[in-house]
Amino acid sequence: MRNTLMEMLESRKEEMIEIRRHLHENPELSFKEEKTAQYIIDFYKGKDVDIQSNVGNGYGIIVTIKGRKPGKNIGLRADFDALPIVEETDVPFKSKNEGVMHACGHDGHTAYLLILADCLIQLKAEIPGTIKIIHQHAEEVPPGGAKSMVESGMLDDLDNIFGIHLLPMDAAGVVGYHSGYSFNGRAYMKLKVQGRGGHGSSPHLANDAIVAGAHFVSAAQTIISRRLSPFDIGVITIGSFDGKGTFNVIKDSVELEGDIRYMTVETKATIEKEVKRLVKGLEEEFGVTCELTYTNDYPPLYNDAAITQKVAELLTSANDKDIKEVKEFPVLPPSEDFAYYAEKFPSCFFYIGCTPKGVTKPYFNHHPKFDMDEDALLVAAKAVGYVVCGYYELD
Repeated sequence: MRNTLMEMLESRKEEMIEIRRHLHENPELSFKEEKTAQYIIDFYKGKDVDIQSNVGNGYGIIVTIKGRKPGKNIGLRADFDALPIVEETDVPFKSKNEGVMHACGHDGHTAYLLILADCLIQLKAEIPGTIKIIHQHAEEVPPGGAKSMVESGMLDDLDNIFGIHLLPMDAAGVVGYHSGYSFNGRAYMKLKVQGRGGHGSSPHLANDAIVAGAHFVSAAQTIISRRLSPFDIGVITIGSFDGKGTFNVIKDSVELEGDIRYMTVETKATIEKEVKRLVKGLEEEFGVTCELTYTNDYPPLYNDAAITQKVAELLTSANDKDIKEVKEFPVLPPSEDFAYYAEKFPSCFFYIGCTPKGVTKPYFNHHPKFDMDEDALLVAAKAVGYVVCGYYELD
């Protein structure tokens, strides 16, 4: 089966590229991917599978491939939303939707998985178990699509879930993995500081919200430097400070927004506790009132050690001309809502190099000039295909 599957995938490489380019030309934002979802559903029409659409809090799709007999059940996940970015690449299949771009590789994720799924459907008689193809909406915008798809209960019968991400950290042909905590979790905070306005010449008759807010910006950094162990990873970024006013008027209120990242659930709890404690202290020290919104978006992504080791072993022993190197990647600072699957099921989320040929300093995901070597699509399909075959011990 393994050789047959690889031959099928190789013969459909151009189709993967064609699908990716179609999706790239027609990107849709998170929770608005109606046409993309319909394109995916249409792809599966007439095939011997069960299709469930509108799963979760948006356009999520689950395609169930039932094998020849009962056995272990796995999920294969790809996301399909785009980003609110004005594309700056010079490719013939540039986005037709102004201000929206597939700048994270989700077009490639969907393209490889559609073809891999179709090949697995044709070979389903060889599979001793069930494979659920998870086409997930809204990865980019919290609360995301993954959490709601897990909460739908439609994945409860799965034993493990696998996913990949295209990353320009290496050339096409390089596959990366990391065991344990692998992607940061993230939280969002908004703080409104309410003081009392007044004339710039008479600060004693007012209560300057800007001074209190500025103190919070500086003090928040001590949470990272003085409340976390030097071996823990945490970041607090205050990305917005809305204090614009008139030069000689003391502001009565300001609003701050921040992005918080962490690598473990313990660090997550520490940062949240300390931010809330700092806000209480701000009220006491400056005599202001504060309104804090603190939302935990995505948890840290944890790759199961045993499953990840198995994936690494399967890919290392594949001896495939398109998979040229398998190596350990470092912990990565972004966040990923695949983490919700990994919280519930032992999972592995691994990486496919996609740096464009001849490029030494590629634009990373989320950049307006992000691009990929489309050879990586076949690498992704083969890599996940080898994992499926190895998981079910299919020669």
